[in-house]
Amino acid sequence: MVTIDPADGGRWTSLRLGGREWLWAGPGLVTGPRTGLATFIDAGGVDECFPTVRGFPDHGGLWNQPWDGMVTYNNVILTRAFNAGTDTVSVDYHLQAPAGYRFIWAAHALLDCVPGATISAHPGTECRLYPEAAPWLPWTWPGDAHWVTAIWPTPLELGTFGPTDGTAAGAVLLDCPTVSVRDRGAELTMTLSCPGQPVSTALWRNQGGFPDDAPYRSLGVEPMLGRVFDLATAGPGDAAVVPESGELTWRLTLSARPV
Repeated sequence: MVTIDPADGGRWTSLRLGGREWLWAGPGLVTGPRTGLATFIDAGGVDECFPTVRGFPDHGGLWNQPWDGMVTYNNVILTRAFNAGTDTVSVDYHLQAPAGYRFIWAAHALLDCVPGATISAHPGTECRLYPEAAPWLPWTWPGDAHWVTAIWPTPLELGTFGPTDGTAAGAVLLDCPTVSVRDRGAELTMTLSCPGQPVSTALWRNQGGFPDDAPYRSLGVEPMLGRVFDLATAGPGDAAVVPESGELTWRLTLSARPV
């Protein structure tokens, strides 16, 4: 059900649930492992972003090194274990790090969806909206577009992956452990569990607005520990924190069904 590439940062290259492939294969910017590269290159699938998503290092420090069931970053060790059921996959993560270590983690999942796909979260969820190259703005899911025309020429509806319109935006849905995506008669549900830590869902909706020189389309729905994209901007409660034991565990569960 899950295929990974240990040589390319442990990237998930395939997720087959509910009779279909859910992961986008990427824009074809690179072939082969990205080992040793200094600048992030989008390869599609799922990258493990740690200890930040945006900022430095961009998309974290794991995507450009080999991963064989475990990976190290500075003085921390991260391991994961996949468990497959019927149309369900769970991933158990285990982090060893100094007590008090702060980080952001995200399963940077880029999904194979067509225009019209919908993203569902609890209505009224507080969000932080990140227009490309702009500070975050307060938002309430699924959207209130009264001020957005200053940034986009058309109203913003984050809950739909729309047609190509030259926009790109990121958002963090705060305290949101579960999100579902409906596309072409199937629904994928992602749930993240980590008691005592900030659990959110990040969203990247690129409808031909990024990058400026050669824009493409991509939809990222990313279970996250933390409440911001960039660890350097994390305020109190915005980052995950390793407890006194020096260990932290969390579980990501993905399931699919026809709709």
